[in-house]
Amino acid sequence: MTAAPDNFLGLPPRYSDPRRSRYAVLPIPYDSTTSFQVGTRNGPRAIISASQQVELFDEQLGGEFHRAGIATLPPVAPEMAGPEAQHSAVFSAARPVVAAGKFLIGLGGEHSVTSALVRAVRTKHRKLSVLQIDAHADLRDAYEGTKYSHASAMRRVLDAGASLVAVGIRNYSAEEHRFMQVHRYRPITARDCRVRLDWIEEAVDLLESPVYVTIDIDGFDPACAPGTGTPEPGGLDWYQVTDLLRAVTLAHRVVGCDVVEVMPLPGSMQTEFLAAKLIYKLIAFIETGARK
Repeated sequence: MTAAPDNFLGLPPRYSDPRRSRYAVLPIPYDSTTSFQVGTRNGPRAIISASQQVELFDEQLGGEFHRAGIATLPPVAPEMAGPEAQHSAVFSAARPVVAAGKFLIGLGGEHSVTSALVRAVRTKHRKLSVLQIDAHADLRDAYEGTKYSHASAMRRVLDAGASLVAVGIRNYSAEEHRFMQVHRYRPITARDCRVRLDWIEEAVDLLESPVYVTIDIDGFDPACAPGTGTPEPGGLDWYQVTDLLRAVTLAHRVVGCDVVEVMPLPGSMQTEFLAAKLIYKLIAFIETGARK
């Protein structure tokens, strides 16, 4: 058997040439500020490897959507000077991708990388809503001595001038609770997603185009995605997340995304395969939405 090209989805040059591809996958193997289990630095490589087993035909939408072109870029090297320097390095790598008109797909690595990706996307889209799918609020002003912690990712997104809609939240600190009260901000919790019928409609209504989507894999229930450094019980399932993404892509223009916090587990590719298929599913939703 001929080995598949070693890129996202294992695509041949015809569909993975950066010059002609609409989508650009940027791996960011970084986990310097993780606060529980380490290993998310291995997430991007694992997602790319798992993606080569994703079927290119989408049974829900009835098409092959890799034909839009999906390039895999060189990874952003970990910056040993610290989290702030890493933020700058990610921004510097992402900005020219956005400037070239590509749809940026960040592969984490830890969630701290998101604020740099959002900053890069905002150089092209000054008004930007961020849809956060996550177990944690990530709204601490700083954590363990740095404002660029994974626990501060969404606080930095807000500082960058984006608006925020969070879905699946089920764990946050007293500091974050006070911040939410002061700013009259309420996430759509995982419990909301379980007991309310209108939670997807609410999320769609709160967002404004254009939209950036950040997916922390721990937003899923750990039964679906056990390979993460900070698992939280009571999370979302595949159909809740994909139904939300479908509704968002039909209502809004999505201009960038990331999937972060995948921590590969020895002997299991469950989580990285879910992440890879989810990215391709989002691409499929965007491509079909763009035709309408």
